[in-house]
Amino acid sequence: MKIADVFEGTGPTPASYITIKIGAKEDGKITAAQTSLAFEAGAYPGSPVGAGAMCVFAPYNIEHVLIDGYDVVVNKPKTAPYRAPGATNAAFGTETVIDELAEQLNIDPLEIRIMNGAKEGDRRADGPIFPRIGFIESVEAAKEHPHYTAPNGKKYHGRGVASGFWFNIGLESSVTINVNPDGTVNLVEGSTDIGGTRASIAMQAAEVLGIPAESVNPTVVDTNSIGYTAVTGGSRTTYATGYAAYEAAQDVVKQMIGRAAKLWDVDEANVQFADGEFSSINGKEEQISFRDLSARLGGTGGPVIGRATMNPAGAGGAFATHVVDVAVDEDTGKVEILRYTATQDAGKAIHPSYVEGQIQGGVVQGIGWALNEEYIYNEEGAMTNASFLDYRMPTCLDLPMIDTVIVEVPNPGHPYGVRGVGEVPIIPPPAAIANAIYDAIGIRMTELPMSPDRLLKAMGKI
Repeated sequence: MKIADVFEGTGPTPASYITIKIGAKEDGKITAAQTSLAFEAGAYPGSPVGAGAMCVFAPYNIEHVLIDGYDVVVNKPKTAPYRAPGATNAAFGTETVIDELAEQLNIDPLEIRIMNGAKEGDRRADGPIFPRIGFIESVEAAKEHPHYTAPNGKKYHGRGVASGFWFNIGLESSVTINVNPDGTVNLVEGSTDIGGTRASIAMQAAEVLGIPAESVNPTVVDTNSIGYTAVTGGSRTTYATGYAAYEAAQDVVKQMIGRAAKLWDVDEANVQFADGEFSSINGKEEQISFRDLSARLGGTGGPVIGRATMNPAGAGGAFATHVVDVAVDEDTGKVEILRYTATQDAGKAIHPSYVEGQIQGGVVQGIGWALNEEYIYNEEGAMTNASFLDYRMPTCLDLPMIDTVIVEVPNPGHPYGVRGVGEVPIIPPPAAIANAIYDAIGIRMTELPMSPDRLLKAMGKI
């Protein structure tokens, strides 16, 4: 297959046409919001306009909301989802208008987000009531970060902010855990690892069993080798498959309590487990480690295999707030990213460095969307940039180090408070960069990507 075939025959994210109207009182309290979202579906229905409608005003507690969404069929390749499908488009509109509102009311752009931020008990426009969430905490973390107060007064330099929301999903996951005689365990799961989830899932099982994460050997197997496990997507894997690993580990503990009781000839109710140690609580001073008991399973009933299947409903939405500094070249229209800080509520960061990597990767994809990435068609309807030479994506030469701030507001729908983190970081970048460009040159960009030719045209240079 040729590279051009991939570009021309596989789905891009949807193009969209969005209008946003937001009303507020003089004190900055938002009272009403209205939007019309038209998303290209390509040749067949099925754009992510529904997800865009769910996310468009979700970071804010707004009493009166009207959202109209349209799934538009056009003579182009079928669109396909990638990373928070529909939400980036929607946030580009909302977060730009929020910035305009803050300017007109002379209110700090982060402060107006805090004033109107959604919190526990508020209802999202599409119906659900938020449980414990961390939107306001993510904004406060951005406001307190040194980046937000650092000097940025050079000509054609600007600073912008934006926030974003993704609802996250649960769906079905299955996990089995086999206990080995040496105290290690083999964890078998079906979630394809595209972001370090083997480690984050193993760590959740290890936490229950009281053993080092290195003692868990995670394996991703095919559909013939594990119970039904849904797609790796929607920021669900560390949450849902991790939850299944937690429950499978609990099953292991329950069975091994029975083995310890048999070993000591006591009732199971008189055996407790904590921090990797089994102990008797009936007056005897019996104690045995998980590892030592694992070596004695053969004489107490044979192998132990823990199992769990889950379809958890408490995925818990995630929020992020980004701050970006840019420099606009007045002669070429090129936008340079000078500094970028992303704050995000991860619920509980099981593997912080992987969480950081997810945030940085999403930001970079969002920067590409904001500044360069697009499908270009000629008058005959043929794609003219169907190669990696002509389809411009960011490289390391285009980017600063992406600074991340992990906020932890535990998700009540998970035993360790986990929220999905992979979707949210792609949502704020286009809006944050657009707001920074406005701060730099005083021109509102309303079309993506904000490529050099579009900037020069907006500046009246071409």
